[in-house]
Amino acid sequence: MKVSKGISAMALVAGLLALPFSQGDAATSAAAALVDAQRLMAAAAEPQNWMTHGGTYAEQRFANLDQINTGNVERLGLAWSYEVDTNRGQEATPLVIDGVMYTTTAWSKVVALDAATGKQLWTYDPEVPKDRGHAACCDVVNRGVAAWNGMIFVGALDGRLIALDAATGKVKWSTVTFDQKQPYTITGAPRVVKGKVIIGNGGAELGVRGYVSAYDAMTGKKLWRFYTVPGDPAKGPDGEASDEILKAKASPTWDGNKYWQAGGGGTVWDAIVYDAELDQLYIGVGNGSPWNHQIRSNGKGDNLFLSSVVALDPNTGKYKWHYQGTPGDTWDFTQTQPIMLATLPIDGKPRKVLMQAPKNGFFYVVDRETGKLVSAKGFVPQTWANGVDMATGRPIEVAGQRYPDKTMAMVSPSALGAHNWHPMAFSPKTGLVYLPAQEIPGAYKTDDGYTHKQGAWNLAVAWALNAPTNTLEATRAARAMLKGQLVAWDPVAQKEVWRVQYDGPWNGGALATAGNLVFQGNAKGGFQAFDARTGKTLWSFNAQRGIGAGPISYMVGDTQYVAVMAGYGGAWGMAGGLPDGPQRIQPNGRVLVFKLGGTEKLPTYVSPELAPANPPKDRFTPAQIAMGKDIYEGNCGICHGGGARSSGLVPDLRRSGALTDRKLWSEVVHGGLLKEQGMVSFAKWFSKDEIEAVRAYVGEQAKFLATDEGQKLAREGSLAQ
Repeated sequence: MKVSKGISAMALVAGLLALPFSQGDAATSAAAALVDAQRLMAAAAEPQNWMTHGGTYAEQRFANLDQINTGNVERLGLAWSYEVDTNRGQEATPLVIDGVMYTTTAWSKVVALDAATGKQLWTYDPEVPKDRGHAACCDVVNRGVAAWNGMIFVGALDGRLIALDAATGKVKWSTVTFDQKQPYTITGAPRVVKGKVIIGNGGAELGVRGYVSAYDAMTGKKLWRFYTVPGDPAKGPDGEASDEILKAKASPTWDGNKYWQAGGGGTVWDAIVYDAELDQLYIGVGNGSPWNHQIRSNGKGDNLFLSSVVALDPNTGKYKWHYQGTPGDTWDFTQTQPIMLATLPIDGKPRKVLMQAPKNGFFYVVDRETGKLVSAKGFVPQTWANGVDMATGRPIEVAGQRYPDKTMAMVSPSALGAHNWHPMAFSPKTGLVYLPAQEIPGAYKTDDGYTHKQGAWNLAVAWALNAPTNTLEATRAARAMLKGQLVAWDPVAQKEVWRVQYDGPWNGGALATAGNLVFQGNAKGGFQAFDARTGKTLWSFNAQRGIGAGPISYMVGDTQYVAVMAGYGGAWGMAGGLPDGPQRIQPNGRVLVFKLGGTEKLPTYVSPELAPANPPKDRFTPAQIAMGKDIYEGNCGICHGGGARSSGLVPDLRRSGALTDRKLWSEVVHGGLLKEQGMVSFAKWFSKDEIEAVRAYVGEQAKFLATDEGQKLAREGSLAQ
């Protein structure tokens, strides 16, 4: 583990102005990130800081600052930027505490920066083994840190929960939160509640059983754990907080043995929200393992607590109530998407509610005291359901959308979701939620040849967003069907107020401010400010790289800043879902920070020249190519891109020197030659003949690329003449 330090650091005694300090001054440095329960409970009273993941425990992502407003936002300019050391996806929401910014980058690295100048104070690298990246379904991202009592907490991709000294970046303690022999990961931000660090995990697609755990913030000792789905019945109770409720309520909703053999899923990989008013913890629970309900549970039962919000006692981890949005989920409709808390006027009376817009396309308002559904309306076009039955809280499903009897169903939204992890924001001034929405249909069909492969992708679904096409023109035509929006949603009336339309999906999270502004980045690299009341675009900045993360705003001294992590990646970004345009190697991510009158400029990014297409001269049979397509698209495309078209974050295999060398290809893909660079061996899942079939398929895609590139050169030559 490596820690590097700047020359000095900066910290504040709580409530005082920022003062520089020497790293040798132990008494002063101890004040760094001095956050306790009282400060977190009253975080809204310190709008100059951003002390927890969603700004406050309510996670509304509302900055009660108005120095930057609709009347002057056109004067916003870059104050400073900080380049990180990788071009992999950047999804973190920074914290700013007493003049110091703490944020994470890809591969679970942590950096502390002077929030006014961008000066690096320290960095920390947990040195996550690169082969753990294979277990990360959706890039090696990290969504942020938590702070408590002079410590910064990060969940590393390989399962370690690590406490760092906020002043120096040195490790205070570290504990392993899951069996590292299993394909779990951590990408979400921890939360600190009453001296406990709460963390979940991911990995459902690869065959794990989900849970959330609480650890003592001072020592790292595990205090409680709640499993979200039943385990192997033969093993009996887990000895955890979830034992009683799993036996009484969850287990009867599952059938057969395939679910526990494949882990069951139900990972808690993002939403963890503390309700300070009711002393409750809400967790968002993910999809099943495998996805396909017909195989996972013989098509029977609701499969609790998949695709649910579950309320727990934060002191003990005991169950309090749940609401399940997608019973018997079979489409990867996770309910891990951001949860925010508010008191809204419902039927003329104030009501404590939580709001969530998960993958399935419904905007839910749920009573926080009882778990009773208040309202639910669709915010994007849907084919899988016609609405929600308010008497039962269950969706009114459309026949045939569960792809029965080996049929294929085109379903909208798809596994990428009508809304994914990208943070939404709520403004108490307008009463509106600002929601990054998208339209990405997907084709689902039962995988007739499914057998569980531990550690590999286990969907039991032949699934595609849009089938790989043989020309760039056809690919662009298919992608033109995909849409992204920023939707201003009235959660009381359950209706859209305004909508900003984008060319494509997977745009950034939102921030609302007291200056009646909404900030959001997008996939094409634009960072924009909108009028929160009308949706009118008031300001934009070219970040030169796509933005998925959620912005924040804070003050140092008398200056308000707006900050965002820029760097495209994640599931859609990795799978080749970058916006149309020339293919390029993506630039490194950056922290971008703005203020009124800022005059800094980003250096122009020039992508290194790509190697030409490298199709092999070998002759492959149609059967080889077809086999290779099935294996590639089901196991390799999530990183190297659908149709073998890389997004520019990892190597484009159509251009690889190994593609024309059968022996070298086998040594890499079967033998694990590049394991230390993150390319693991696939020998335990596929034979050498199957891996050769993948080369056949990628080689076929390389031929199409070579044709397209040849035609492009011919056109350019003709124009030059």
